[in-house]
Amino acid sequence: MKKTEHNLSIIDQFTKQTTPFAEQKFHSNESEFKLMFELSEVNKYDTVLDVACGPGLVTTAFATKAKHVTGIDITPAMIDKAKEIQKEKNLENITLKIGDATNLPFDDESFSMVITRYSFHHFVEPEMVFKEMKRVCKKDGKIMVVDVAIQPGKREAYDHLEKLRDPSHTRACTLDELLNIADKLELTNIKTKWYQLEAELEKQIKASFPNPGDDEKIRQLVMEDIGINNLGINAHLIDGSIYFDYPTVIIVGVKSK
Repeated sequence: MKKTEHNLSIIDQFTKQTTPFAEQKFHSNESEFKLMFELSEVNKYDTVLDVACGPGLVTTAFATKAKHVTGIDITPAMIDKAKEIQKEKNLENITLKIGDATNLPFDDESFSMVITRYSFHHFVEPEMVFKEMKRVCKKDGKIMVVDVAIQPGKREAYDHLEKLRDPSHTRACTLDELLNIADKLELTNIKTKWYQLEAELEKQIKASFPNPGDDEKIRQLVMEDIGINNLGINAHLIDGSIYFDYPTVIIVGVKSK
């Protein structure tokens, strides 16, 4: 799929997902934000860029710790929602912009910290985005990527499932792929931290906008994977409802040159 066509797919999906995405509690998990704060070591002097910021959940969280946070996203409805949340939280140290992660509209070395969460699996060229994140980061600044990272042998099945749920999904990266990109970009002092993001299947389907009939395919695939884990998401039952875990990794590195 060409980049322009894919970007339109992202905008279509996330215009629909704007409100449910913002309202899903596991997207605003305080323990996850705490991990991000700890690994990034964000402080009151940092100027932060949140790439593909969506409704600004990470943007507003980091704004409580940093000097200033800029959020950028390709979906106008997401930026509108982020502005609403910013106003609700009464945070003045935030700037929000519409823009493309593969061509960030900022000068070189504009930010002391550049972060992104849950975005890499939507990019046609994740390495290009990683390069752009490095370009706009100051020397000795921090770069953080947070996303699902799937075991190589399970990626094909996982990607098939996710494309049914969200047609703007491209492919999940593996941890090795992410680390290889970080190595190519000569990031140093790499830190990683895994966590499981638990989701309830029906709520996740309701918050997504699969093509007609694909919701049933999703239910069938996940139900059949309980206790087997070919999908890599540890599908399980809690009080008769199906849950699953997104295996998520935080990677933080320093731009040394």
